[in-house]
Amino acid sequence: MSDEFDVVDLIRAKRDGRSLPAAAIDWLIAAYTGGRVAEEQMSAYLMAVVWRGMSPDELARWTTAMIASGDRLDLADVGRPTVDKHSTGGVGDKVSLVLVPLVAACGVAVPQLSGRGLGHTGGTLDKMESIPGWRADLPVDRMRRQLADIGAVICAAGAGLVPADRRLYALRDVTGTVESIPLIASSIMSKKIAEGTSALVLDVKVGTGAFMSSPEAARELARTMVGLGAAAGVRTEALLTAMDHPLGRTAGNALEVTEAVDALRGGGPADLVEVTVALARLMVGLAAELTGRPASDLRDPAEVLAAGGAYPVWRAMVEAQGGDPDAELPLAPTVETLPAPASGFLTRLDARGVGSAAWRLGAGRARKEDAVSATAGVRWLAGIGDPVQAGEPLLELHTDDPATLPRARAALADAVEIGPRPAPARPLVLERIQA
Repeated sequence: MSDEFDVVDLIRAKRDGRSLPAAAIDWLIAAYTGGRVAEEQMSAYLMAVVWRGMSPDELARWTTAMIASGDRLDLADVGRPTVDKHSTGGVGDKVSLVLVPLVAACGVAVPQLSGRGLGHTGGTLDKMESIPGWRADLPVDRMRRQLADIGAVICAAGAGLVPADRRLYALRDVTGTVESIPLIASSIMSKKIAEGTSALVLDVKVGTGAFMSSPEAARELARTMVGLGAAAGVRTEALLTAMDHPLGRTAGNALEVTEAVDALRGGGPADLVEVTVALARLMVGLAAELTGRPASDLRDPAEVLAAGGAYPVWRAMVEAQGGDPDAELPLAPTVETLPAPASGFLTRLDARGVGSAAWRLGAGRARKEDAVSATAGVRWLAGIGDPVQAGEPLLELHTDDPATLPRARAALADAVEIGPRPAPARPLVLERIQA
């Protein structure tokens, strides 16, 4: 491709608030991916986007150009409708572990290409890798075969999928350009569109433990991503779900797998079940639309989950990827218990504080290349609204390294509030966003 554009001119145009034409966007992404645009030049352009944003047409073209930088999977021969789900990240968010086999048990194929955690939010692949033998990397042919046979895959995206995003994501992380709705939306949607799914459900978290702390910002991100999906021909809807309090009763890797398996067997915390079922019903509904069948023709996710009907799919999925579903998960050698500071009712457990504590204990990473502990994390022994007694155990800190405990305690210093009466119940599913 000839250098028909000058990158400095494009930086100036975006700096001054002008939209780039489609050809310029195509050139910029291709030239950067091909090494003809320097890192500092793309950094300057990304910062201009943070300040100036992108028009809808510009963002759609930017996303299309990112997809064109690599492979696009074809899942047409799977034999079932394909619907995926993406979460913008939360604390204790083990929904995917339950949701993927659950939706597959309802007759839908779920090609879940997942990522790793960074900072206070956990990563699905990190959780799954606490299962002995389980592997995240699957060749495309094997992924397709597993989808056709089992209907459920949780795996890493291959190196050929949207390589432009891999470079841009790393650059944003070190240049202070993460917090941009167009850049966030294009990063997520380019990968999801490239994976070849026919429909997509987005779980956009909102609250203190979420990337988007305000409903307005979460709503804008959801609408932007739904619009990008529609423009690419991928039927996309979103749910805004609450993340002021962590989900379930654990935040960590092996800890969350154990909790997810409990839910798959028909148990599990009520909040985890509620969010999972809401997303599953939306995914099953979209699958019915894709096939022109009434949703009533497919199994109801709530009934399937309560009866343990998703658990055999979980076992088959884990085994297909080299894991042993019967293996004992690793346990932390050090567990410290923190008592309730007062008697009353648990009215607040700050998701950000819990996530930061789990991260400091070793469950998360500060940089992408950092290792994580399978056993580290936090367990809370009471949920919001539950009665607690002063001095009784409230939180457990799990770690491989006792030296991590002081910083984890500090992260939780202001995370707990005890009141004289239960706080009013707040909804978990806040809003549905459609094209």
